[in-house]
Amino acid sequence: MLNGEKKIKRPLRWAMVGGGRLSQVGYKHRTGALRDNTAFQLVAGAFDIDPIRGKDFGMNIGVAEERCYPDYQTMFLEESRRDDGIEVVTIATPNGTHYEICKAALEADLHVICEKPLFFTSEEVLEIKSLAEEKGKIVGVTYGYSGNQMLLQMRAMIEKGAIGDIRIVELQYTHGFSSTEEADRFSDAQRWRVDPKIAGPSFVLGDLSTHTHYMSQLIMPHMKIKKLLCDRQSFISSRAPLEDNAYVLMHYENGAVGRMWTSSVNAGCMNGHRIRIVGSKASLEWWDSKSSELLYEIQGQPAQTLIRAMPYLDESCLADERLGALHVEGLSDAWANVYLKFAVAIDAKNRGDDKTLNQLVYPDIHAGLEGVPWVEHCVRSADQGGVWIDYQEVPEK
Repeated sequence: MLNGEKKIKRPLRWAMVGGGRLSQVGYKHRTGALRDNTAFQLVAGAFDIDPIRGKDFGMNIGVAEERCYPDYQTMFLEESRRDDGIEVVTIATPNGTHYEICKAALEADLHVICEKPLFFTSEEVLEIKSLAEEKGKIVGVTYGYSGNQMLLQMRAMIEKGAIGDIRIVELQYTHGFSSTEEADRFSDAQRWRVDPKIAGPSFVLGDLSTHTHYMSQLIMPHMKIKKLLCDRQSFISSRAPLEDNAYVLMHYENGAVGRMWTSSVNAGCMNGHRIRIVGSKASLEWWDSKSSELLYEIQGQPAQTLIRAMPYLDESCLADERLGALHVEGLSDAWANVYLKFAVAIDAKNRGDDKTLNQLVYPDIHAGLEGVPWVEHCVRSADQGGVWIDYQEVPEK
């Protein structure tokens, strides 16, 4: 169980690029990183494309005025001249800026935590992976939902054969908050998400389904996609060619089949984030809206609901527990779990502790390497008219 005690010798000096006053994700990053005040200390930032607004915001959250910078280039340069300069930076900016900022951060000898999808192309991910290895730095990807510890329970049960051979994978991440065109006009954070120049080749496939795809890989690390078919729609026509709804069918190498439904136009839906894994003996189902519960259904027996923090759960699941079974955890705790693992990974990398790194389950550069081709393959299938295409994993150099 986690109780805020030190996992590393001292907090890492941390900065943010983006994540300012108008950001939809900045506060999630800060609550995650600072939940365990022994892991990170926010000391600097280039929080906004508007430097005056960014400085005002940074000072209002306790960052010293002289360390609220107008842009990331200035921050990396000035912080490199300080004895107490930053060691790690979070990139919480629109998709189209991730690659250039991540590369600049690594060249400044900083560890990196980056929003998803990591980049636009697999080639960019491989380049950054190579640079990170050359610099001896960690690149983490903020798949924040993956910090829900019941996902580790699913992983452990599948590894132990509790559901038998996997046959069906049912994935869903949907909501209804973009059901009208007004959402694009009145929200800065929404507007860039439907601009191909900034968001890249997809909207909900990159913004939503990459989370769920990574979570499925976390739960089933040995399951590999053989081929897929993607059908995507732009129900709000002004978003075309970017989709606001998509269905993806998958065939896995072991003979299992899968489906992903991702949508921002599921009108009336507040939170449709769901994972169901069907095996030859039993099924497991997790819903984000009931993140403390895991449904376990054995064929021919009464359904069981496993509850977070209970002693019958696997040790890997219990290790991320914070509040106890009586109290409800949520997204902030999931992000805190992910950020704490980023800190442990950075500390281990700095010390050359490969054993800890190899045992740690968290969204690293390999997770980014999986997420980018997922979007690429989906877009390619959809743009060819919704056809089956072979799924080629990116060869790691």
